[in-house]
Formats: sequence, structure tokens, C-alpha cells
Amino acid sequence: MSKIDEDKPFVPVRIAVLTVSDSRALADDRSGDALVARIEAAGHALADRNIIRDEREAIAAQLRNWCADPEVDVVISTGGTGLTGRDVTVEAHRDVYEKEIDAFGTVFTIVSMKKIGTSAVQSRATGGVAQGTYLFALPGSPGACKDAWDEILAFQLDYRHRPCNFVEIMPRLDEHLRRK
Repeated sequence: MSKIDEDKPFVPVRIAVLTVSDSRALADDRSGDALVARIEAAGHALADRNIIRDEREAIAAQLRNWCADPEVDVVISTGGTGLTGRDVTVEAHRDVYEKEIDAFGTVFTIVSMKKIGTSAVQSRATGGVAQGTYLFALPGSPGACKDAWDEILAFQLDYRHRPCNFVEIMPRLDEHLRRK
């Protein structure tokens, strides 16, 4: 069973938050605020924060910029994971991914089912890796952001989490780029 190994040191990671919305501004970005509060409460650093309209190329460009930034370890986006025509965040993420973390969406669906029942099928939450950076796309509701953080990311972004976590393999995410 998973647990926190108190004998290991906490290792803070640098996390950028991207809100994808045609209508939100920083002043009313409740989902982004929920993520920032949890990131900081956990002891991680907020590396950057931005709001971008639901435009696939603009989202992908921001993700690529953060992946190229050595001061960003993780990017969490919120919004644009639904089924409507303007929901293009998942496609933008997949444009950037080198590898998809397939089980992230599955685990998010399991967590969501406990809260919202079969309505969980309408989310396309996803996770992946690009240029040694973790990328996660979450739905735009504050509740979904809280659930993803509290039930998945808080553990996987904690170096002390056992039996394994994302942080411990972070130095090896781009090892294929170093091979000659």
C-alpha cells in the first residue's frame, strides 16, 4: 500500500499552472487558484502562471516554452478537457508529449467516479512527459482540480511517496536525449 516515507527528505518541484479559458481572467480563476494554493501548501514552488484562450496552437506553444525552461519541472493545465468544439487542451498536450502517462487519465476517472458518478466519462484528463517535464491536463472545475491534486498529484509529486513517485525518476526523463 502507498505511504509517505518520513525518513526521506521532501524535494520541492517547480510547477507552472496554465488555465485554458475563453472567459476567465486571473481575478476569477478559481481552478488556477485552487491549484496554486495546493502547490504552495505542499511546499512546492509556483514557477509560473498563465491564462490562455482555447486555441490549440497557443496552448501547445506555452507548453513547449515551459518544457524548454529549466526552471519548470511540472506543468498543470486546467480547462479544455471536455467534449465540446472549443475543448482542445488534450489535443494540444498530445501535440507536445513525447510519452503519454496512460494511467493518469484512468486513475483520474476512478477518483472522479467516486465524486460525480458516471459524469466522469465526460472528462479527458491526461498526463505526459516532454523534454524531461511532466505535463498534466485537468478539467476546468475547481472540484476536479482539487480531486486531481489531493488524490493523485500530491502523492506522485512527493519524493517520499512509496512505493514509487514521479519525482524520483525525474532526472531520467530525458536520458534518451543524452545518449550518443
